[in-house]
Amino acid sequence: MTDADRLARNRYFMIAGVNLLATAGAVLGLLVAGRSNSWEGSVLGGAILLSALYVMAVVPRAMARRWRTPQP
Repeated sequence: MTDADRLARNRYFMIAGVNLLATAGAVLGLLVAGRSNSWEGSVLGGAILLSALYVMAVVPRAMARRWRTPQP
């Protein structure tokens, strides 16, 4: 395996890891909002959920764009 292949594999794993962590954050937000007895807890859970969804939508694309192979 060449260095370029290792670099591409590691970058793919980093993008997949970000998606996995964002999904875990979204589940955590749902749990916090669902088990809360006060409106503050529900708002906190909703904020965690929305931020995790934002991370899922933006960060992997930004990482892929930054690591894109330059055009010859």
